[in-house]
Amino acid sequence: MIVSMGEEISSNLAVILNRVKQAAERAGRNPTSVQLLVVSKTWPADKVAIVADAGHTCFGENKVQEAEGKVPLLPQNLNWHLIGHLQRNKVRKALRHFDTIHSIDSLKLARHTSHVAMELGKKPNIYLQVNLAEEENKNGYVISELKRDINNLLALPSVSIVGLMCIPPAAESPEQMRPWFVKMRELRDELEDHTGAVFPGLSMGMSSDFEVAIEEGATIVRVGSAIFGTRNYL
Repeated sequence: MIVSMGEEISSNLAVILNRVKQAAERAGRNPTSVQLLVVSKTWPADKVAIVADAGHTCFGENKVQEAEGKVPLLPQNLNWHLIGHLQRNKVRKALRHFDTIHSIDSLKLARHTSHVAMELGKKPNIYLQVNLAEEENKNGYVISELKRDINNLLALPSVSIVGLMCIPPAAESPEQMRPWFVKMRELRDELEDHTGAVFPGLSMGMSSDFEVAIEEGATIVRVGSAIFGTRNYL
């Protein structure tokens, strides 16, 4: 039997949603406490529409420019998350399309985002990106700098800090990622204890390791290739 790409995407989505549910249940968590962010970067609007037509509304894009051409072609009820690096000069454009930003990695960028959001009458949700392993080729706060800046970040008037995001070092197996996810959860707990604030979100886990991430407390997992297939980068 020949299966269309649309049928394959719909089937993959159902499988991933079930795996998210099962991982949450294994960890003794309510499955509704975990959100699936479907990463649609590099995929055209017609393929994203297949997932939207299945009732899913939460999507992630890597680049502001790509979102500018894609978001207007899709239903207005979709919730868009920016998961890629945000350049200061793209903040205004980003805030026109994205409700949530996962990649705030400095107080300077956070302040600028808050300032622009105030001008636009918006208050986006933001995750603070953490470079847990202090890898030179990755963006994100190192832990010491995040601890230094956290109170100033929480004081910004026009952004809502909802949690932390990480992309741990690559590993050969999902289980090897577990210590990084544990470290992320413990950092979140420490920051909450230190500040008295509540920002429970943990954006961590991708197609290859999202179940382990959920077991260690992820509240939003970023899954793309397990739903759409292997990407073709231009």
